[in-house]
Amino acid sequence: MTDFLDKKRQEIAERLKELKPAVDEYNRLEAAAAALQGVGGSTTATATAAPRRRGPGRPRGSVSRKKATGTVTAAPAKAAAKKAAKKAAKGGRRRAGRRKGSGTRAAEALSFVQRQPGITIPELAVKMGIKQNYLYRVLPGLEQEGKLEKQGRGWHPKG
Repeated sequence: MTDFLDKKRQEIAERLKELKPAVDEYNRLEAAAAALQGVGGSTTATATAAPRRRGPGRPRGSVSRKKATGTVTAAPAKAAAKKAAKKAAKGGRRRAGRRKGSGTRAAEALSFVQRQPGITIPELAVKMGIKQNYLYRVLPGLEQEGKLEKQGRGWHPKG
């Protein structure tokens, strides 16, 4: 049995030696095709190259930033600056929608705090029958609106 395995290992090693130059040539040609992709002229060289694999979660039909812009890479800082400029052009407006803490749950939470000053978020979540993480978003919004204030771990009505 060991003779058989040794023989197969030897055959595999010999075949790998035979194929290595072809693989090296393939890699060089692929790199050359990628380098010539952005240069004008015919696209026959790029048409024969293997298509690039999309990253995980990327929808079908979408293209990478590199492919879309035709540049090597877009620097993250440049993208962030572009996003900030776009926001400044809009006047820094927020997207449309309800203000934080203005829903019926916020009003319900506010009434509980008014009835029981000093109530904590875990206690409030149990009384309301909802998850705590929702209240960790809503109560600070009510605090910014001046309806509540936090003292230690408890919440108190303001005024």
